[in-house]
Amino acid sequence: MNYTIKQNPIILGIESSCDETAAAVIRGRKLLSSAIISSATEQAKYGGVVPEIASRAHTAAVDEAVKTALKDAGVTLKQIDAVAVTYGAGLLGALLVGLSFAKSLAYTLGVPLIAVNHIRGHLAAAYLSDEDLKPPYITLLASGGHTAILHTKTYTEFEVLGSTLDDAAGEAFDKVARILNLPYPGGPNVQRLAEKGEANIPFPQSLVKNSQSLQFSYSGLKTAVINYCHTAEQKGEKISSENVAASFQCAAIDPLVKKTVECALKVGAKTVTAGGGVAANDYLRLTLKAECDKRKIKLVLPEKKYCTDNAAMIAAEGLIQYEAGNFAPMDINACAQIPLK
Repeated sequence: MNYTIKQNPIILGIESSCDETAAAVIRGRKLLSSAIISSATEQAKYGGVVPEIASRAHTAAVDEAVKTALKDAGVTLKQIDAVAVTYGAGLLGALLVGLSFAKSLAYTLGVPLIAVNHIRGHLAAAYLSDEDLKPPYITLLASGGHTAILHTKTYTEFEVLGSTLDDAAGEAFDKVARILNLPYPGGPNVQRLAEKGEANIPFPQSLVKNSQSLQFSYSGLKTAVINYCHTAEQKGEKISSENVAASFQCAAIDPLVKKTVECALKVGAKTVTAGGGVAANDYLRLTLKAECDKRKIKLVLPEKKYCTDNAAMIAAEGLIQYEAGNFAPMDINACAQIPLK
């Protein structure tokens, strides 16, 4: 079906890749509403996300999330010009709930369906904070599934300059949280604990040995934290969880900040952005801002609530794909894993 591309379209975004059921409405780059119904409290009882519980929660909440987003935006379904939805990556059952709902809406309304890569949604969150943001720029992507430095060349094209060889930064935060017996979700709790400690433990930084490399490795850092805690336990020595958290946080984040700014200087980029759940970390935000200010590089950071899973970023990426005419067929399926590009 051929669709007319409108100026400043009203796009409904839907996100259901993990434990957040979310819907949002944008008009052009202007965010009109963002609604989130989370099952995180229920998931915390089990120490992490249980796929079956997440899927059931999405099924119960998706209609309410969409109605809330429409009401808050002051928009009716008949005014929607396109429906953007996460089709991957994520929990397959959870994705199917949102995708099925979006397909039904798009078909009924006779508007385009836009299938959004969840990771590209994280990248597009920066547009919500700066309506004038335009490529080219450098993006630091730091989430539970990906860690990479990207050269965003156009709205739809980017080059991966460096990435993790093993664990992602967010995954490492979650694993360290479990080592320190912190509740789910792990990342924010590690940060809160780190704020009370000192980074005085010499954990290895998350870089590969070649200092010129832009590749990251978190497996060694994670293992170092495990060994430090287990060795102290075997010796009957008491550790400072606060210092462990602070030392880990610095070792995990400092290289990301350093290499991101180096990349910006190397390619001559005047702007740096960040996206993904780890971009909500206060230490990362402060250190990245300090380094960018020092080098007179503009820094665009999404609000913290748009760094974690949300539908506003899905709608923002949906706008990019809408303007490019990249519409999805109604038989598109959900994908648990999708390449970064």
